[in-house]
Amino acid sequence: MLSAVQAIAQIELPGLRPWRRGKVRSVYEAGPDHLVIVASDRLSAYDSVLPTPIPAKGQVLTHLSSFWFQILASAKPHHFVSDLPRHYPAPFPSHAPLLEGRSMLVRRAKRIDIECVVRGYLTGSGFREYQEGGLVCGIRLKPGLTDGSRLDPPIFTPATKEESGHDQNITFEELVARIGRATAEALSARSVAIYNEARRWAWDRGLVLADTKLEFGLVDGTLTLIDEVLSPDSSRYWDRAAYEAGRLESFDKQLVRDWLDRSGWNHEPPAPALPDDVVRRTSERYLEAMRRLTGAAR
Repeated sequence: MLSAVQAIAQIELPGLRPWRRGKVRSVYEAGPDHLVIVASDRLSAYDSVLPTPIPAKGQVLTHLSSFWFQILASAKPHHFVSDLPRHYPAPFPSHAPLLEGRSMLVRRAKRIDIECVVRGYLTGSGFREYQEGGLVCGIRLKPGLTDGSRLDPPIFTPATKEESGHDQNITFEELVARIGRATAEALSARSVAIYNEARRWAWDRGLVLADTKLEFGLVDGTLTLIDEVLSPDSSRYWDRAAYEAGRLESFDKQLVRDWLDRSGWNHEPPAPALPDDVVRRTSERYLEAMRRLTGAAR
């Protein structure tokens, strides 16, 4: 069960230095074959980390990722091992109060530097691209689609994974040129299978999974699902009842994006602080998405 807590922008484990620190997570080495991923409550939008953290967000991301890794047949093989700090290698159990509810022990993987995006509904940057020429990442779609139109079958639209700046959408053939056809086809098939299974699960629980972004790596030479999975940070969720009534009501960080767009910010660092009501409503939406998907109490 998750409880309302003060937002935590930075988590420090005394005596330990992160192997890698990302926009939201810190990653620690746990022996030669494992890592410990720790999620803060920071929020990134338009490639900038906002100065205002979102209460309980790191807990939601961790709980949902752990949940999806364990219930989706299509998620296997994956890198998840445990989300119980007492089962982590030393010295991490001694930091259990800081790690509880917001960390995962995972297998170490050789990351494939591609964002595996699956779109089951036309919206966002995909819809804008479609309006310009009827294509999304080189895939031609039928005419007459509107914002929120369902795509059957879903489309796989990969993007580069950039260390700084914006990820760049690429076509499937450009992906093949980068990583080879066999790997590209395997990424596409795995990504679409995961999305389809999760879309059905979400729909039955009152949410529309519009799109998602997945990452993969190699563990012992095997293609393996890694990182976070199907969270409101990496996915776009809408309320199903509102969608069926013709409205797109978001259960992800779209509330923050909308406020940033209205604020006049030019999407260049530094990002502005968020007002209290946007922080509160965003936290509530993340928690509600988690509750619907997993049944976990707030």
